[in-house]
Amino acid sequence: MAAFEYTAVDARGKQHKGLLEGDTAKGIRQVLRERGMTPLSVTEVAEKASGGGFSLSRGFSAGDLALFTRQLATLVRSGLPLEEALAAVSEQTESGRVKRTALGVRARVMEGQTLSNAMSEFPGAFNKLYIATIAAGEHSGHLDNILERLADYVEGRQQMQQKIVLASVYPAILTFVAVAVVIILLATVVPKIVGVFASMDQELPGLTKGLIAVSEFLSSYGAALAVGTVVAVIAWIVLMRNHAFAWRVHRNRLRWPLIGRLVRGINTARFTRTLSILSGSGVPVLDALSISEQVVTNLPMRDAIHAASKRVREGEPVSRSLAQSKLFPPITLHLLASGESSGKLDEMLDRAAQNQEREVETTIAAVMGVFEPLLILTMGGFVLMIVLAILLPIFNLNQLVG
Repeated sequence: MAAFEYTAVDARGKQHKGLLEGDTAKGIRQVLRERGMTPLSVTEVAEKASGGGFSLSRGFSAGDLALFTRQLATLVRSGLPLEEALAAVSEQTESGRVKRTALGVRARVMEGQTLSNAMSEFPGAFNKLYIATIAAGEHSGHLDNILERLADYVEGRQQMQQKIVLASVYPAILTFVAVAVVIILLATVVPKIVGVFASMDQELPGLTKGLIAVSEFLSSYGAALAVGTVVAVIAWIVLMRNHAFAWRVHRNRLRWPLIGRLVRGINTARFTRTLSILSGSGVPVLDALSISEQVVTNLPMRDAIHAASKRVREGEPVSRSLAQSKLFPPITLHLLASGESSGKLDEMLDRAAQNQEREVETTIAAVMGVFEPLLILTMGGFVLMIVLAILLPIFNLNQLVG
């Protein structure tokens, strides 16, 4: 049986969309007619688009994938047959994307395909890491254990992403409000106040003259400045699609205080966590390195892993191969070397990932601790300058009258 998406209208002309399982599209149309509906379209659930991330436009979000994996792991561990577990997940979910994908995978499993092969037909939902881990679990006969580890991994990654997003939301809002307030003051309020002083036949303080000049500039060229900002953002996006330019930008980020440490920590945590779950699942180290390389977003670090893979293929240890780039934290390299020496590489990789994740949280707290007061002081400084520019002519006028 396969899963089919349908669009049909009932006797009242109301349109209905949904999912049904059947052998052929013709059979689904017959079922719909028996239910008193006229089928408009019936298509088999399938996805052939390529993708390497955890979510695409037709795939899963990080939250969808985490919930899907945990539900499937729990049901399989309880002894439920795989096709029944997939059917149960499709019934429990409220997401149409998850339901379509679960039924699509189930249909292929019932046709005799392995779970990993069935999932590989939905790359927008399941990336290479996910599929390789599932395949390793099937080969080892411990799919339930692998699903549990994979669920822990996906949930951990989702939590890390949420922490980063939550940590950046408040500063982003604060920055936007601060810039907006200053621009509004300079473009609307200030001209009405300082215009009175400009008409006076007396010398204005330099600060007031500067404020008037900035206000007039924003009033005259504000629209052009906004357009120029949009053009600059678009140009930056286009330039970042050039590999050489993006590589240099990413390299410079690694050299920035705090920010560089944060970027290094996030990417190292992703890499070691991914390598840990693949290594612990029985995936060969070279394949594991190749897959883990794809979760690293910083280009110099990704290239360093790629170069390390070539040295590992020649017989060099992973820790020593990665150390040559000097891009990875020393503690991570020491833990890797210890794991290779003791034969507990996956365990040491897991510890390295935990260490880096804790350091990332600490670094985020440090960055926010520095940035937020600095932004407030900067905003206060601009407001103080505006207030002084307005008050100084008043003080001078009072002195002349006195």
